[in-house]
Formats: sequence, C-alpha cells, structure tokens
Amino acid sequence: MTTPTSASAALSPATSPALSAPGRAAPAPGGTSATGQGRAPRRKISIPLLRRSRRRDLVEVPARADVLALCSVLLGYPDEALYADLDLLGEAVAALPASVPAAHLAVFWRAFTDQTPAQARAHYVETFDLRRRSSLFLSYYLHGDTRQRGMALLSLKQRYRACGFTPEEGELPDYLPMVLEFASRAGTGAGEGVLRAHRPGIELIRRSLADRGSWYQEILEAVSVLLGPVSDRHRTEADQLASSGPPSDDAGLEIAAMPYGSGWTGSPGTPFGPPEYTCAPAGRQP
Repeated sequence: MTTPTSASAALSPATSPALSAPGRAAPAPGGTSATGQGRAPRRKISIPLLRRSRRRDLVEVPARADVLALCSVLLGYPDEALYADLDLLGEAVAALPASVPAAHLAVFWRAFTDQTPAQARAHYVETFDLRRRSSLFLSYYLHGDTRQRGMALLSLKQRYRACGFTPEEGELPDYLPMVLEFASRAGTGAGEGVLRAHRPGIELIRRSLADRGSWYQEILEAVSVLLGPVSDRHRTEADQLASSGPPSDDAGLEIAAMPYGSGWTGSPGTPFGPPEYTCAPAGRQP
C-alpha cells in the first residue's frame, strides 16, 4: 500500500490555503484567478456535490482542510517519500491553529518522530497490515468481502470522478488516507460525507488503536473530533461489528437490515481484509 499522495502534494498551496507560499495568491472560489490581470475571469462552475454540508451539528474546526490533509499523509505508510518531507510535515503540524484535532496531531508527531524509521515501519505493518480491527479499507467493515463491497467501491470511484478528484492508481478508493485526502479537497458535504457514511468502521479503528496504545490513535481521535460526537446508533453498530464482524457472503442480501452480519473469527494477527490488500505487499518490509 502506498500513501495516496506525497506530503508536498497534499499540502500544496492549491489545496491548502493556510500553507500557501509567501506572495502567492490562492485561487479564488469557483476556479477564477485572483491574479489573472488582463485576463477574462473564468466562468464559475457550480458542482452540486461540492456544496457545504447542511448539518446543524457540524463541528467548526480552524483550518479544517489542512487537518484532514495532514491526517491523510500521516496515516500513510512511513516510506522514504514521507521522511523526505519530514521537515515540511513538522512545520505544517506546528502551524495549525489551536484546536482539539491540532493538539492530537501534535501528540502524534512527537511520538512518531521519537521512533527510528525502522521502528515506525515495523509498528505500521503490525498495526494496520496484520490486525483485522484496524484495517484501513473502510468498505470492508460495512460489506465484508461480498458483491456489495464491489458496488460500494464503484460508487465511491464515481463520486471521486464527479468531484474532479483523481487519486493515484494502485490503491482501492476506500483506503482511509485516500478518503481523508478527498474530504480535504471536496469539503464538508461530498467529502466528509464519505467519512460519515463509514463512521462505525472509523470508530472501530479508533478503539482498536486505543486498546493497543498506538500513537496512530491520535490521528483517529483528530478525525473523530472533527466529525463530531459518535451517535448512539453508530456506537451500537461499532459494538456489533467488533463482536460479529462484517458479512461473509451475499446469502439473502440481508446487509441492508443487518449491515455487519456474522462470521468474525477473531484469530489474533489474522488480516482483516483480503490478503492482497491487508497484508504487507512484497518488498515492503517493516
């Protein structure tokens, strides 16, 4: 698995106004140029999917897009590209306006940078590639390895395309770092809507990381605070998922009524998703 984008790309001025380079004007809303002197302004394009969320319980977080972009990058595998951007990432974390999510990311950053690259990579593989309850592929929590999961992945790809989001090839669209990157770009409506649709799975990941004492818990805490309190329904669904697991087949297609089904074997260290996605790929060693 690879991080959906590099740190420098995810935190580029085009996508993260708070991190814009000095003297460089950020694009105006709707795609118009704020510096295009002598050039006719572009026609404003309205995409309904990009509307701001109408949720009344939306938690206001300063530099919301920057928080999500950083969560996306920091939750990726700590490869050489991430370490090449270490100084940039540290500056970005430190530059976040004061907020609860920003505080969580600061705690993560201190713990992460206390590790050697080898230690960080070993911890990542052990935490996400070999643990069923902290897999980073969200649709598997909801649909298991069933035909409905394939439909959900296709629907997510279509949403990305409709919003003009083109992630790198070679990764499933429900990979949490990719979903976080999309949310940072598409806003509280279409972008964060995907996160909210998978809130029980995200809550299960958060609990699993907390139980293991992983510093990655801080990233999930930041995302959870940004999304707002977990509802009673989502908490119950996370409890059911923890005890029963995702669906294991399509028999009866009862997924709509019982979204998490049964068949959770609970073997310690067993990969949560299909081996080709949840086990460390060949060549990626801790």
